[in-house]
Amino acid sequence: MKSNEIAVGRLYDDLAHLVPLVSPPAEYAEEAACWRGVLTEKLGAGGRPSLLELGVGGGHNLSHLTRAYEAVGVDLSPAMLELCRRRNPGVELRRGDMRSVRLGRRFDAVLIHDAISYLLSAQDIAATFATAAAHLRPGGVLIACPDNYAESFVAPQTCQIDHAADGVALTYFEYLHDPDPTDNAIEAIMTFFIRDQGGLRVELDRHVMGLFPRAVWTEAMAQAGFDVEVRPFALSSLDRPYELLVGVLR
Repeated sequence: MKSNEIAVGRLYDDLAHLVPLVSPPAEYAEEAACWRGVLTEKLGAGGRPSLLELGVGGGHNLSHLTRAYEAVGVDLSPAMLELCRRRNPGVELRRGDMRSVRLGRRFDAVLIHDAISYLLSAQDIAATFATAAAHLRPGGVLIACPDNYAESFVAPQTCQIDHAADGVALTYFEYLHDPDPTDNAIEAIMTFFIRDQGGLRVELDRHVMGLFPRAVWTEAMAQAGFDVEVRPFALSSLDRPYELLVGVLR
């Protein structure tokens, strides 16, 4: 089987129940602390600022922020919204595409976690940052976190994850590569070995993500009306640099 014959995006659809095993919410605590620190620095301490997360997914990062912020989440996948609803009861959730959704209200902050890595063109990036600007008050804060930049991406990359919970054990392998270095896309092939009372089954999934130079992201953010800075952090869970793109709406 060739990789392009594998179905795309199943982890956010019929395999969504595996998301808490692939990336357990507890593992987001250190990362969320970085986001919270930036928000506190930019918005000040005290009160309960409002925030919108675009591409909220299962709400794992958001779950570490909801005590301090009045949160709304948007995602395109009904399965992921249901996961987020269970993880974050009481948080308002809306279905929508982060490139085009308009809620008709403004927030103190807009967050875009790893969902931003699924943007496949400069036009998609510009549209998404326009969405963020449309939902922020002047002086509001945008934080975005692309997984990879073209100038530092090395392929192939592999990882293995083993987790078990609620009678289900998962072994997960991911192979991340660049099938065509002349374009702006990279591809992750995912293999899931799932063991439960029914025995062992194996599922395949494929995800296509964007790969752009850092300057493409920062320039698009600036063109959308933001003053931009790149904030590096060191995370104990990562063996590579971790950066947040931080924008303040002019």
